[in-house]
Amino acid sequence: MADEQTSWAGAVTTDNWPYPRHIAHRGAGKLAPENTLAAFRHGASFGYRMFEFDVKLTADGKPVLMHDATLDRTTTGSGRVDSLTLGEVALLDAGSWHSATFAGEPVPTLKAIARYTCANGYCINIEIKPVPGRETLTGAAVALDAQSLWRGASVPPLLSSFSDEALAAARRVAPELPRALLLDKLPADWLDRLRELDCVALDANHRVLNAKVIADAHAAGFRVLSYTVNDPERAAQLLAWGLDGLITDAVDQIAP
Repeated sequence: MADEQTSWAGAVTTDNWPYPRHIAHRGAGKLAPENTLAAFRHGASFGYRMFEFDVKLTADGKPVLMHDATLDRTTTGSGRVDSLTLGEVALLDAGSWHSATFAGEPVPTLKAIARYTCANGYCINIEIKPVPGRETLTGAAVALDAQSLWRGASVPPLLSSFSDEALAAARRVAPELPRALLLDKLPADWLDRLRELDCVALDANHRVLNAKVIADAHAAGFRVLSYTVNDPERAAQLLAWGLDGLITDAVDQIAP
């Protein structure tokens, strides 16, 4: 098993980039309840082979798929995600908020997603999205679980986060897993931050990207991903500039 883990070291570089260019946001974005297995299956039905999703920890430290710090918007629960145990989260309905078609859809565990994506040969981008105050704990826990759950997979999970602390913790416990820094705006020191965190990629809001930024990142040895690109014309423009990964909700309009 150790050999399978260490075989990922250096597996993802500028020259060796195994990920598809089209990435389904939170599964199938808005066509199905985000961050559920139903959304992943829906995205796959449009030909998508890579999926981005958000992970947080429950009160007992178990990784589950959830974007918000609270449960209210996308489940029948309320309050902070990390106020409930995994057993309590498992009882929630994460589908009926979207539509009656998906009523009863559960909140997936990271383990469930690993089983589904590994069985189907899909690539993944795990966004480490800590509840405020749990950045280091979440970064380390998610990275360790990803290292274990995807052991033996030919392509390692790509870890990303807006939190430098979470990415630093992930690097410390699972240095062989590739990392991307998420940025909503592009500060002057963005390249320095990528280097400090030993990232392989920048993952930026598409509004801050242009041909020069993408070229500068490539010249410095980084790949570039972008969120959340839902306009086909903008998608075509970014890809023409050399974008390496386009994260979209519009899986029915932007063909992989």
